[in-house]
Amino acid sequence: MGMTFAEKILAKKSGLSQVKPGDVVTVEPDRVMSHDNAASIIKLFKSIGVERVWNADKIVIILDHAVPAPTDKHALNHKEIREFVKEQGIKNFYDTDSDGGVCHQVFCEEGFALPGHLILGSDSHTCTYGAFGAFSTGIGRSEMAAIWAVGRIWLRVPESIRIELEGEFPQGVYAKDLILRIIGDLGADGADYRSVEFSGSAVKDMSISDRMTLCNMVIEMGAKNGVIEPDDKILSYLDGIAKSEFEIVKADPDAFYERVLRYDLSKIEPLVAKPHGVDNVLPVREVRGVRINQAFIGTCTNGRIEDLRIAARLLKGRRIAKGVRLIVIPASWRVYKQALREGVLEILIDSGAIIAPPGCGPCMGNHLGILAPGEVCISTANRNFKGRMGNPESEIYLASPATVAVSALMGFIADPREVL
Repeated sequence: MGMTFAEKILAKKSGLSQVKPGDVVTVEPDRVMSHDNAASIIKLFKSIGVERVWNADKIVIILDHAVPAPTDKHALNHKEIREFVKEQGIKNFYDTDSDGGVCHQVFCEEGFALPGHLILGSDSHTCTYGAFGAFSTGIGRSEMAAIWAVGRIWLRVPESIRIELEGEFPQGVYAKDLILRIIGDLGADGADYRSVEFSGSAVKDMSISDRMTLCNMVIEMGAKNGVIEPDDKILSYLDGIAKSEFEIVKADPDAFYERVLRYDLSKIEPLVAKPHGVDNVLPVREVRGVRINQAFIGTCTNGRIEDLRIAARLLKGRRIAKGVRLIVIPASWRVYKQALREGVLEILIDSGAIIAPPGCGPCMGNHLGILAPGEVCISTANRNFKGRMGNPESEIYLASPATVAVSALMGFIADPREVL
């Protein structure tokens, strides 16, 4: 019997010829990533009693959760991180400047997300890098501190689920709608500690941005990681930017999967996740007319140039509804500058949007768009838990950039096909 992607890569990284689900292996990651929570990790690291990190070149730290610092507490955290980075000689540090942005976007743009690599991050959406053929997953702060100290961690080999995708998206339907459909079907715990492999002819036609959206949100159904086998699109993207050597790891043709699910993209329609669960998924048509106060386009899920272009096409020459705040946050400064060159930002601004500096912004309720009690927001983010955007008495609907843009235009949740 062959091995799945997860089994194969964890066997390789642990020096074993064969592993099976349930086995516990000890591995050294190829890269580890942290963001603003590095301040807490630093304190834990120092409590261990080790003076130097195990490998400064393998550590990547990207400030993004509260940038620029909105409070003195955040400013202090950033200061402590800067001091630690300098003290330890950590070169892969992205500060609050025009080289930064949302950690998962920057990590990929800078060539750290590589096929066949084992990547661990102190953020649950580290699974995004599976779009590049990496085994990437989130871990806790104490685990990250331990890796900084000794360079190793144990992982349980996960069972695997294969999701086969065929067909083409209808007009107005996007990768965000697809992953919401899958999460809605499986439930928030339907893939707990599973490795999810996306395959099929439809995946090959997807852009890198679409693939990142799919892998980004597998954590919302409990998965350990999500992965897509690298192809020429990935190799072309990485040409000239890959930070180190890599080797593509593929599942064996005769690998065993706990479940195999199949989706025909032509049958997917625009969807939303209603408050207060990502698996509370319904067609947009069933919630059409729900009044909104705010619309948000951005985050590590849907803040890339393709997402901003979609919104701009729908909003060009139009004005968003009165009483609605449309906040747009490009996922990185690289995305910001490209959108600026293409005139995308001007179109969005002319429609009434506010453009904020790259970072997580209101996604996790830090700043740049906190909701008031009773307000409703439709967002391209990946979570809509109670209080996620700063207020437990507000409501968050999750949707694609197209649905968010058209809803901002109408003043209520609406189907993008109404404008397209």
